[in-house]
Amino acid sequence: MFAGLPELGISNGEDLKETLTNCTEPLKAIDQFQTENGILLPTLQSALPFLDLHGTPRLEFHQSVFDELRDKLMERVATIAEGKDEERYGKLEELLEKSFPLVKMPSIQSFLFIVCAVEVKRQIWQDNQALFGDEVSPLLKQYIVEKEAALFSSDLSILHNFFSPSPKARRQGEVVLKLTQMIGKNVKLYDMVLQFLRTLFLRTRNVHYCTLRAELLMSLHDLDISEICSVDPCHKFTWCLDACIREKFVDAKRARELQGFLDGVKKGQEQVLGDLSMILCDPFACNTLVLSTVRNLQELLSQDALPRDSPDLMLLLRMLSLGQGAWDMIDSQVFKEPRLELEVVTRFLPAMLSVVVDDYTFTVEQKLPSEEKTSLTYPTALPDAFNKYLQENRVACEIGLYYTLHIAKQRNKNALQRLLPALVETHNEMAFGDIFLHLLTGHLTLLSDEFGTEEFCSAVFDGFLLASFSSKENVHRHTLRLLLHLHHKVLPSCVETLLKTLEPPKQSSDQVKELYTQLTEKLEAQKKSPAQPDEAPSLDLGLHPVTVPTTASTPTTPL
Repeated sequence: MFAGLPELGISNGEDLKETLTNCTEPLKAIDQFQTENGILLPTLQSALPFLDLHGTPRLEFHQSVFDELRDKLMERVATIAEGKDEERYGKLEELLEKSFPLVKMPSIQSFLFIVCAVEVKRQIWQDNQALFGDEVSPLLKQYIVEKEAALFSSDLSILHNFFSPSPKARRQGEVVLKLTQMIGKNVKLYDMVLQFLRTLFLRTRNVHYCTLRAELLMSLHDLDISEICSVDPCHKFTWCLDACIREKFVDAKRARELQGFLDGVKKGQEQVLGDLSMILCDPFACNTLVLSTVRNLQELLSQDALPRDSPDLMLLLRMLSLGQGAWDMIDSQVFKEPRLELEVVTRFLPAMLSVVVDDYTFTVEQKLPSEEKTSLTYPTALPDAFNKYLQENRVACEIGLYYTLHIAKQRNKNALQRLLPALVETHNEMAFGDIFLHLLTGHLTLLSDEFGTEEFCSAVFDGFLLASFSSKENVHRHTLRLLLHLHHKVLPSCVETLLKTLEPPKQSSDQVKELYTQLTEKLEAQKKSPAQPDEAPSLDLGLHPVTVPTTASTPTTPL
């Protein structure tokens, strides 16, 4: 247990045994051994008898001192390692060399592990999964905290939101860089991290672990770590999808490549579908696929074509379905592509497009001369098929939610007021998830002037957000975020009512209480100084309008 001490000039148990064997007065020998090998601090000697009087064993005292000194030393080593001193590596190597004789002492091993180079650590980690897990776990927690913080950012904007950073910029994040360095070219460590991510995804259903799985692979790709990229069967698929995410669109050429990867999964290799589904479950991938779906539908409208006749659209829906089914596939270990419900294509999408036609019809009606106008009012109900699949089908629900965002981008108040009530009941309550609420609150800033009307306030707050805020704290937080940004635009009578409704109960989290406090402080400040008019932001909406040929049956407004 104390091997290596003699090499450093420190006596060990064998020395004490020899001393006691050859002495005539054991008590004096023990006393002398303690004096020579104890802490050489003169002022301490007179204090030690007090510990004896209190029945504190010397071992306990020395152990506490050792622990304290070890912690101080580890802090100092970490400071040197993270510093910019050109001689830092030399200092650490010298310290490591002096300490190496004690490598077999358990109490010293943790210190040596911290000091040793990452190349040495990799060799230790690959044979000790529990130790590697202890090192990786804090980084994974940090990653999730950072992603969730971004979704609750105080900055509400359509131009700068959760999906704004490019894939390459996201891969420069601290956690991804640290994990990449820890893995190096070690395939075994890479596989361990992927297994951690699968396990955590299963345990929590948190889709940010899917993002990290893709980011980690592409970070290794950026560094040309062929030892890992060449053996990960998802590499080329992820690389192609990463390019689509960068452009926020799946073009025809890349669509064919992605389809080739999916069709190329051979019999006996179906397990790769589990990893591919995780890659497609990444919110950044899903965002790109649904935006591409909406754009594809625009093009179909301009061509008078049906959704089921578009191979590109069918591929997008296939990938969405595979991504949405990731948790079920990994949980069941049944690696088979989920079948897309055909009625999503034959009933849901036509129902959604009929909403576009309704909107077009009303818009044209409003532009007619007064003598040609009819008593047409803007429809409030939605087609039954639209509501049905919004509630029962994951892929349809995702498309419906993004269509709602698209309508908000167009500042189409009437269509938005028609859609919002339907979002109260969606598949797995997807409309009340943080990602959609983050995007919706940002998009609603484009309609800030509409919050001055009771009708619009009622649609947004009473008709949607307040329907679940009391049972879902995240909805409470997003509602307060929206009000913090737009309170000066909201009808004063509505603000007063909302302030009472949104007052946090005692059991609320600190985040909710802090947001509410900020809101009340802003409202107090607003009373003292009138609000300045806002400047409308310039927009690059990412979805380019496609003009439809003017006929009696097709709309001319973009989808």
